[in-house]
Amino acid sequence: MEFRYLGNSGLKISAVTYGNWLTHGSQVENDVATQCVHAALEHGITTFDTADAYANTAAERVLGEALAGQRRESLEIFTKVYWPTGPAGHNDTGLSRKHILESINGSLRRLQTDYVDLYQAHRFDYETPLEETMQAFADVVRSGKALYIGVSEWTASQIRAGVSLANQLGIQLISNQPQYSMLWRVIESEVVPASKQLGLSQIVWSPIAQGVLTGKYVPGQPAPEGSRATDQKGGANTIQRFMRDEVLSRVQELRPIADDLGLSMAQLAVAWVLQNENVASAIIGASRPAQVEDNVRAAGVQLSDDVMDRIDEVIGAVAETDPEKTSSPASRPA
Repeated sequence: MEFRYLGNSGLKISAVTYGNWLTHGSQVENDVATQCVHAALEHGITTFDTADAYANTAAERVLGEALAGQRRESLEIFTKVYWPTGPAGHNDTGLSRKHILESINGSLRRLQTDYVDLYQAHRFDYETPLEETMQAFADVVRSGKALYIGVSEWTASQIRAGVSLANQLGIQLISNQPQYSMLWRVIESEVVPASKQLGLSQIVWSPIAQGVLTGKYVPGQPAPEGSRATDQKGGANTIQRFMRDEVLSRVQELRPIADDLGLSMAQLAVAWVLQNENVASAIIGASRPAQVEDNVRAAGVQLSDDVMDRIDEVIGAVAETDPEKTSSPASRPA
């Protein structure tokens, strides 16, 4: 396993992070989830990412139980706050001081730990003053409940404002967690340059584009039974943007490139995002342990400039690059 510094901090994380969005507490049974976590540990992954909103808090609980008994100092555990949990009452969402301070306590209880290494704003909150949000995060850090602060799916301007306030408060905002893959490159023109300048790294989610870049979806054919595209619990909705025949046909053209390198399609996709020097780690998910073993082998793979050019020739025309799509469409409007 390769380890990389997270932003301009002294914290090192594994280049492949195990995440449990859409899996733990939802798509897979708890015993299988535990097997996947243990497979991650066996293959050198030390960094684990979750969120209180995943499976309405169940994902945090499953991860906490799966990591029970492990040496805490050898792990990096990340979680997030923003989306509603529980009954979704009027103060159960957003980045208000009330929601942040109540949420961190719930996350720590479910994760069975005294602190998280990184506490992340799951989205930008347009309805709460940023000063209030960053002051609450500073208090979480000073209380010892989180070591560092990160954000997720923030625009370049939002990141700049957050870093400015964090610096004034004497805390470190060191990371952003955006969607990033060969097919979804919206962070490249604005978010990545700003992050480099400000000392943030990217911890990217969906490097395999919800499974599309594995090549298992073939144009003109039904999606395989049991795949993300057939999952009505949420997976089918998130993958639709990539399920066009034009995109799927281009993805199939990546197979010879992967074969030439002796890589699986998934390994090629993960290795591709890790070539970006601003990416500290790629988050993988798994519904069975074998997927962990396959994906983790992308760590340390170096793709030559020629290979990167070949990938661009194949995928470039169908990749989304519009920086205006950096923010989640689910974020509350101004």
